[in-house]
Amino acid sequence: MRIRELLSTGRPSFSFEFFPPKDEAGFAQLRETLASLRDLRPTYVSVTYGAGGSTRQRTIELVTRIRRDYGIEAMAHLTCVGASRSEILAVLECLDEAGVENVLALRGDPPGGTGPFAPHPEGFAYASELAAFARKYFNFCLGGACYPEKHVEAVSLEADIANLQRKVEAGCEFLITQLFFDNQRYFDFVGKVRAAGIGVPIIPGIMPITNVGQIERFTRMCGTTIPEPLLTELHNQREDHHAVLSLGVAQATAQCLELLHRGAPGIHFYTLNKSPATRTILTALRTAYPPARYPAGS
Repeated sequence: MRIRELLSTGRPSFSFEFFPPKDEAGFAQLRETLASLRDLRPTYVSVTYGAGGSTRQRTIELVTRIRRDYGIEAMAHLTCVGASRSEILAVLECLDEAGVENVLALRGDPPGGTGPFAPHPEGFAYASELAAFARKYFNFCLGGACYPEKHVEAVSLEADIANLQRKVEAGCEFLITQLFFDNQRYFDFVGKVRAAGIGVPIIPGIMPITNVGQIERFTRMCGTTIPEPLLTELHNQREDHHAVLSLGVAQATAQCLELLHRGAPGIHFYTLNKSPATRTILTALRTAYPPARYPAGS
C-alpha cells in the first residue's frame, strides 16, 4: 500500500528504519527485531541503502522479504551516490518488478560520511533530480528527507526550504525529518515550510538514545543539537548503560507524545536494527494511539 494513503487515514503512523545487515548473524538479529516489532503493528518500515550502492541488492531483497514474510509495508531507500542514471534505472526496475510501491529518494552522504559530495558523472547531484527521474518512469509513492535544523551543507534554513520545495515539485509526497531532540525546532520548521507553500505530511524522525558516545557522533555528523539539560544528564550517566537507556526511553517517549498531541502525522524511529528501546516506546504510545483495524501491510 502506498505510504501517502496510509498517512491519510487520520491515525498517526509509526514506522521503523532498518539497514541491511552485513552477515548472517546480523540478519538473525534483524529477524528477531522484526518479529518483536511486528506485534506492535507498524504502519510501514524502511530499509536504507549503503554508500555507493554497497547494499543495493540486499536492500531490494530485504524490502521484498519484509513485505512477503512479515506482512508489513516496506519502503526502499535510494540514493544518488556512486550510481549512473542507467544503474539507478535498473534498481528502480527491480523494485517495481518486486512489487515495491514506496521509495525514499535521497541524495545520500559521501562514502565514509565525510568530505564534499561528488556526483557520479552520469548520475544526479540532488535528491530532487532523483525524485523527478523516478517519477518520470515509474509510479512509486516517493518520500524525501528534510532537516529541522537545516542540512549541514545548506547556507541557511531558507535555502534548505527552497531545496525542499524542489523535491516536492519533483514528486515527493511526504517527508521524514532528520533526528532531533527539541520539539520546538520541529514545529518552527513545519511552520516555515507551510508558509513556503509546502503542504505534504512531515513525519518526525526520532532516534532513542541508548549510547552516549554513539548519539554524540551522530549529532555531530548531521548537525543536530542536544538540549543542554539532556546533554548534561547524559554526561552524568554516561558510564551507566542502564541509566542511559532508561533516560533515552523516557526522553523519546515524552518527545513522541508531545509531537503527536500537537499534530505530527506520526513517528519514524531510527532503530539501528535493535528493538528493545523502540518496542518500549511504541508500547507506551500504543496505549494512547491503538493500531488501526486493517491488517498490517494491507
